[in-house]
Amino acid sequence: MENEKTPTATTTMEKIVSLAKRRGFIFQSSEIYGGLNSCWDYGPLGVELKNNVKRAWWRRMVQERDDMVGQDASILMHPRVWEASGHLEGFTDPLVDCKKCRQRFRADHLTTDVCPECGGELTEPRNFNLMFKTFMGPVEDQAAVVYLRPETAQGIFVNFHNILTTTRKRLPFGVAQIGKSFRNEITPGNFTFRTREFEQMEIEYFVKPGTDEEHFNKWVEERYKWYKELGISPERLRLRPHDPEELAHYAKACIDIEYYFPMGWSELEGIANRTDYDLKRHAEYSGSKLEYFDHEINEHYVPYVVEPSAGADRATLAFLVDAYHEEPDKDETRVVLRFHPEIAPVKVAVLPLSRKEPLTALAKELSQELRRYWNTEYDDAKSIGRRYRRQDEIGTPFCVTVDFQSPEDQTVTVRERDTMAQTRLPVAELVPFLREKLETR
Repeated sequence: MENEKTPTATTTMEKIVSLAKRRGFIFQSSEIYGGLNSCWDYGPLGVELKNNVKRAWWRRMVQERDDMVGQDASILMHPRVWEASGHLEGFTDPLVDCKKCRQRFRADHLTTDVCPECGGELTEPRNFNLMFKTFMGPVEDQAAVVYLRPETAQGIFVNFHNILTTTRKRLPFGVAQIGKSFRNEITPGNFTFRTREFEQMEIEYFVKPGTDEEHFNKWVEERYKWYKELGISPERLRLRPHDPEELAHYAKACIDIEYYFPMGWSELEGIANRTDYDLKRHAEYSGSKLEYFDHEINEHYVPYVVEPSAGADRATLAFLVDAYHEEPDKDETRVVLRFHPEIAPVKVAVLPLSRKEPLTALAKELSQELRRYWNTEYDDAKSIGRRYRRQDEIGTPFCVTVDFQSPEDQTVTVRERDTMAQTRLPVAELVPFLREKLETR
């Protein structure tokens, strides 16, 4: 296992939850009605952060590679899909109830045979299917049953033939998808880490049998590198290979990329060698041939699949936790989110020193110009020091201050978030200066 040392926690989950609500990253869903367990809404800054994480993933995994294509499959699929995939029969967790306080727990997460909350007696474990069931059409009978997908992967497998014939890709190639999935978890928790509605960023990478282990190792390296390149501290990342008894029924091998969250080491992403299980199962259940014709050897075969499966919500939470820093600032504590510029929800803030003209006219003009390139905030409320601190706390890399000298000589001051260093430069040089800082990687 890579990185056996236990790193120092940078913060607590309580501080992250507090900051997330206070600054508009994440809110409790349906809060005015008392909230709904394990459901969260992304606020103005949270949706920008999460979208930036998804864009960064798509750019690196799809746009910058010539062996990848994308798709967006339907959430609702034919029920036979889940029969073929094994979800109807085997997608279960062991459930136990406390006879005293009536709380429910996953049996495999308990370390004692009594209720962890009240010490009461527990029922015998029973299997609980994690798929959300609903009905399609006006009649609620067995013939109308459909399921909210528990993963995005199956939408890629059932479209294998369509994608192969329309793109004319040759092995190895991959299909990427970002989309919502749903699992009726028994014990969700730890903020947005484990929820019943979540967003996945998945790749199914099709390879020639016999080359699967080589591609599996390449994808582990590629995905691990992606987190580090976007600013995650290497000391809070590690690789954890699954033991044989842990492996899913379809997997030849699996390695988790784990992050050291406030609650300890937890899975951030899994990379699995799924072999040819899925394509063969869907071919069997649908009667369709899901094969690849290899022109080099003049032979048909069923490809193997390597699957890097990441969670957009977990990745967003990890970036938020890892960016959080506290440091002394005179008699106060400065809170700063040191986001990588690519994922920072706001890239630039324009701050006029006063609400009086002609400062505001120039500041608003600059703000409008910068919005053509980056997500930009205009803020003229309270003292300049307080505004700097607010932008630090939401992770804005650069603040542009328009002062009383600015209208006279057309210069502004640019303040850098992490070092707090300030640079005076002409307005005409502002966009090139920021572009070099924000877009170089």
